[in-house]
Amino acid sequence: MDNTFGIPIIPENEEERLQKLHSLNLLPTHQEEGEFKHIAAMAARMFNVPIALVNLVDSGYVYTKASEGLTGAGPVPRGTSLCSLAILKNEVTVFENSLEEPCLLANPMVTGDFGLRFYAAAPLRTSDGYNIGALCIVDKEPRVFPESEQKVLEHLATIIMSDIEKGVA
Repeated sequence: MDNTFGIPIIPENEEERLQKLHSLNLLPTHQEEGEFKHIAAMAARMFNVPIALVNLVDSGYVYTKASEGLTGAGPVPRGTSLCSLAILKNEVTVFENSLEEPCLLANPMVTGDFGLRFYAAAPLRTSDGYNIGALCIVDKEPRVFPESEQKVLEHLATIIMSDIEKGVA
């Protein structure tokens, strides 16, 4: 797998994480029109960003379960999706200005026509501790993302994960 980040993007528990993701029967996925779409729309409005995504990170690709502000989001190679970084830790991942982040300077979402400048993502963490994806918010302008807003993003990701584990997905 290509990796544009220059840092390892495979978690230590990758095999078990993938088993958990697949056991939830979420893939293959199509973009939702239901609950997850509403949460993505709410996140975009709450944080005043043009794009919000509910993404699932599989072995080679990142799949969009729901999106707001981005149409036709198909699978993205894992080595270019910032969600690959978001699943590496249990806290919110924040890049307030992508052009100031060494690990993003070779990423086509940052350096290419898309022009990603701000990214924040809360991992979708299962009750048994596996990060299977992320709720992401994206902007083409740099921005400050205070801890209070990070907590709200985390809470929204918890709601999504709760719905997934209840079988709402």
